[in-house]
Amino acid sequence: MSDPAKSPKKLIEVALPLDDINEACAREKSIRHGHPSTLHLWWARRPLAAARAVIFAQLVNDPASLWEFQNPGQTPSLQQRGGFTQRRDYLFKLISEFVKWENTTNEDLLKRARREIRDSWREVCALNKDHPAAGTLFNPGSLPGLHDPFAGGGAIPLEAQRLGLEAFASDLNPLAVLINKAMIEIPPKFAGRPPVGPLVPADGEVLSVNLAWQGALGLAEDVRRYATWLHTEATRKLLALYPEVEITEALALGRADLTPLLGKRLPVVAWSWARTVRSPNPAFSHVPVPLVSNFVLSRKEGSCAWVDVEIDLDTFRFVVRPSEPPSAAEAGTKGAGRGSHFTCLLSGAPISGDYIKREGQAGRLGHRLMAVVAQGPHGRVYLPPIGEDVAASARADWQPSGDVPARLTGGTCVPYGLREWGNLFTPRQLVALTTMCDLVAHAREQVLLDSVAAGWPSDGVRLEDGGSAADAYADAVSVYLGLIVDRLADRNSSLCSWDLAQAARGREATVRNVFARQAIPMTWDFVEVNILGDFAGGFGSAARAVVRVVERLDSARTPGTATQADATTQRITSGRFVSTDPPYYDNIAYADLSDFFYVWLRRALRPVLPNLFSTMTVPKEEELVAAPYRRGGREQAERFFLDGMTRAMRSLASQAQPTTPVTIYYAFKQSDTKGDAGTSSTGWETFLEAVLRAGLSVTGTWPMRTELGNRMVGSGTNALASSIVLVCRPRPEAATTVSRREFLRELNGVLPSALADMIRSADGDRSPVAPVDLSQAIIGPGMAVFSKYAAVLEADGTPMTVKTALQLINRFLAEDDFDGDTQFCLHWFDQHGWNEGAYGDADVLARAKATSVGGLDQAGVVQSGGGKVRLLRPTEYPADWNPSADKRLPVWEALHHLVRAFKADGESGAGRILGVVKAKTEAIRQLAYRLYTLCERRGWAEDARAYNELVTSWSSVETVANAIPESAPKQQPLFGERR
Repeated sequence: MSDPAKSPKKLIEVALPLDDINEACAREKSIRHGHPSTLHLWWARRPLAAARAVIFAQLVNDPASLWEFQNPGQTPSLQQRGGFTQRRDYLFKLISEFVKWENTTNEDLLKRARREIRDSWREVCALNKDHPAAGTLFNPGSLPGLHDPFAGGGAIPLEAQRLGLEAFASDLNPLAVLINKAMIEIPPKFAGRPPVGPLVPADGEVLSVNLAWQGALGLAEDVRRYATWLHTEATRKLLALYPEVEITEALALGRADLTPLLGKRLPVVAWSWARTVRSPNPAFSHVPVPLVSNFVLSRKEGSCAWVDVEIDLDTFRFVVRPSEPPSAAEAGTKGAGRGSHFTCLLSGAPISGDYIKREGQAGRLGHRLMAVVAQGPHGRVYLPPIGEDVAASARADWQPSGDVPARLTGGTCVPYGLREWGNLFTPRQLVALTTMCDLVAHAREQVLLDSVAAGWPSDGVRLEDGGSAADAYADAVSVYLGLIVDRLADRNSSLCSWDLAQAARGREATVRNVFARQAIPMTWDFVEVNILGDFAGGFGSAARAVVRVVERLDSARTPGTATQADATTQRITSGRFVSTDPPYYDNIAYADLSDFFYVWLRRALRPVLPNLFSTMTVPKEEELVAAPYRRGGREQAERFFLDGMTRAMRSLASQAQPTTPVTIYYAFKQSDTKGDAGTSSTGWETFLEAVLRAGLSVTGTWPMRTELGNRMVGSGTNALASSIVLVCRPRPEAATTVSRREFLRELNGVLPSALADMIRSADGDRSPVAPVDLSQAIIGPGMAVFSKYAAVLEADGTPMTVKTALQLINRFLAEDDFDGDTQFCLHWFDQHGWNEGAYGDADVLARAKATSVGGLDQAGVVQSGGGKVRLLRPTEYPADWNPSADKRLPVWEALHHLVRAFKADGESGAGRILGVVKAKTEAIRQLAYRLYTLCERRGWAEDARAYNELVTSWSSVETVANAIPESAPKQQPLFGERR
């Protein structure tokens, strides 16, 4: 476009209430009922709070920048600048309120937010009223829609729609497209209509027939009614495979807990199975022996149970003990010797992993029932293995084909012989899931008949063709029924295990789904739940989860469209706003994992959405992930990702609405280069290279805590907790080049203030960036400097690479600016950690830092003697230390007293110390961040954790410190304090 559009900075390019957004994101991760994530599993969803805040701030004009455009060449007065601040504060308060989960459907707040977006758009249109494209690109009466070309789990399109924008979602993955259709396309199409299905018996959640069926409530009620119909039909067909158990005298013999239940029939919650393999001992090779990782059934207080094994020569049987499990039960039959995965119960022979793989690949892995979990009138009842013959009677006429991925980052079951998707399910599970998939088509016929009977026209136009009458509505309800059945597959597979962690919360154990992490790992003892039941993993639970989501989609009143499209070639973006969450290099093989669900969805919904489910499996060749096994090696995979992402970003840059920045989420943590030169990340480097090649520059970055802290992949690790939202605009065609020296000079001028912003929020209370994310977050403002130039030239005239720029940016975190004693300790720690070093080396370093080894010893931070020097560990600092009486107090010493006190007495102990050294508060926190970064780079996890825990609790520590009154008279400046 020859005439550039006039575009004031948006709020997201200036400031954000990041603490409040982060708090809402963190809280949202614990929300289950009604959250869109419970509609269907997706592996990397962004919180609704983050998406909502980013879109709003991306579209709303910053008041100061708008004034500058409206008053060119003028300088605002102090009063006007105060008005900008007040206006910004109002927008911050609005964001802080509408990001809260309880305000997700608060129409008053959402109306105010929509009004701000519309007003900002009109202001932009007024600025561009003389632009050649004023009648098309800048129409004040027509707000452009928002497009997400990597829609995935759909959080971004859904929140765009909630904020009054027409939402456009596209993805190459048909599972992602289906999820987005269910959230943004179908509900507005059928909003405000009453249900057509016959009222079914109440289950405690029936909606009143007298309701005004606003929003998606009528659709949700029909999903509930036809799900009930499907469940009734499935029960009629499958009941023989899921019988109740009768408590007989034989079962109750020796079990006082079963005596009151004699003669009663109890519904089964689950069957606990053990995989078996022929014993490697020749004397017992005719016996399939169990491979069990844990014999415990329940740890809940008052309801404990475990499986015991009784052996008789070459036979064994499982016995359920209703008592506290012995520690040995938690070991199962796992082997203790080197290379031994399990132990043969009969002979004690080790069973190696290689042996199990050979047997599995030969098709000789079996399974044997260990126990039955039933639901009694007053709680769970744990029974011995009965009914195995019923399970054995199941005969599946069909099973899903297609190969399970042979290689996945988190593990795969393929080496053990489970090569095809159908191998992951028991015969009973195959029969049940297939039956329910086929019933979706019958349910569609019933919806169509009932719709016509209710007065809807039947025009023959299907949902996939844009229909909105009875035929399309029958398709729409079928989509949700298909999602219900597909949800069941995740908890009705032979890879589902028994989750005992709930016992700590006083709850019963429950089934753990297949995708508890982003992998398809092998499980040994697995749980088969009663798919007809109303327990976790059963139909009732899955149906309620889907209905609750649809009910909460009533605020989506604007149209939405979900389309299958390749991000590198799509033309959907044209003239629209863009916010997107692209694939993260090689983190998640979405297409490979999606096939697990796709094979069942295709069975259920191909008659409903034939174009979407036209391929046998999810498309993989065009998927933008750097998968070496697909591309013939890592270099080829990286090249494919870079080229593809460049084309995708260039498509966005060339088509996006020119007055509004593009926002891109990115979360990656992978260091491939370590040392004095700094640390760079292959994922970041490759992705940012693609962004820059596409002609974009970074105008802002915001680290947001969008990842679940207790997810399995992150448990016990310093896992990445944030996404970095990159705010990008097209780089000006007239961008200049600069030298490496000029780049470094500008970098050193920008990064200190950026770092200060990242570790201190506007009110000085909370830290918006956790230490674990700092080395990632600092990349943003650094790349803002790098990316605004056409090139940064090295001394030899060659352009600086993104990798070099990243190393220079990350190296900034290793610089220090503290008192001399602390500078010595920092550099010594970097070289030696807590280990000893030569006195001569220490003396040279101390002189360079304007201090001395003797002075450091006197300060109480080092121990010297015998020609050696070492730093004292925090545990060696005296507990009776009095900072008020300390004549030489480096920041290093103050910090490590805080670390010691925090470990011993928590936030209150650390706060009492900080209260006496308030003048050093900021320096202490800065040092903790620096040390965390150093330890993380060195791989010193335990030390890194200590600094991270202190800083993440800083707000509480500082609250205690602020409650301590200032001492009077004021002390003289301490020796170690910078002046």
